[in-house]
Order: sequence, then structure tokens, then C-alpha cells
Amino acid sequence: MSVAKTVEDLGTELGERIAATDEYQRFEAAEAAVEASEEAQQRIREFESLRAELNTARQTGSADQELVDDVRQAQHELHSLPEMAEFLEAQEAMEAKLDAVNDAISSQLVVDFGGEAGGCCQN
Repeated sequence: MSVAKTVEDLGTELGERIAATDEYQRFEAAEAAVEASEEAQQRIREFESLRAELNTARQTGSADQELVDDVRQAQHELHSLPEMAEFLEAQEAMEAKLDAVNDAISSQLVVDFGGEAGGCCQN
């Protein structure tokens, strides 16, 4: 029986360790707070409705500045809620942590996954 860990085993362990970070715990708590807030949920629905209306208006060529301003105002009001502001900050911190993890992994690999890999299909 082999005791060597597979890459998949290490990936599972990495996921568990990420879930134990302060950044992840903060993100989970902030997400739960937004989900539990009726006001946040209402403002999310309003923003998404206005955004969908704007997208439809853009597709039909009928978008106007007033609608754009309405979407911006709805987004500002949503982001101004304390629980949403905390969620956005926690999300940013979590993304920074994941970027650092990605950089640590990528630094050990020859291929730059952010750029193009050479091969037979490139001209």
C-alpha cells in the first residue's frame, strides 16, 4: 500500500486549509449576513432587475442615460449597506488570498497559465 499523496489528495488538503483561513471564514460569515438581510436581498433584487432592464434596452438600442443612472444609483445603495460593504471587502480579501495561492502554485510550474502556451496550434 502506497502512502504517497496524489495531486488530488494534495488538492483536497489545500481546499481544507483554505477553508480554515481567516479570509475564508470572514467571507462565509459576510455572505451569510447578506443572505439573512431582508433589506440586502430586496436591494439585490432591485439592482438585478434594473441591470436586466438596461441589458435589454442596450440590445434593442433603447438604453438611455436615465436608466444607466438608475442602475448606478441602485448599485450604490446596495453597496452602501453595512452588510454588503463587509461582504465586498471580505470577497476582495478572499480573492487576494486565492491569487497568492495561485501564484505559489504557478511559481513551481514552467508554464505561465496567464499567457499563451506554445505549441502546434499557434502561428
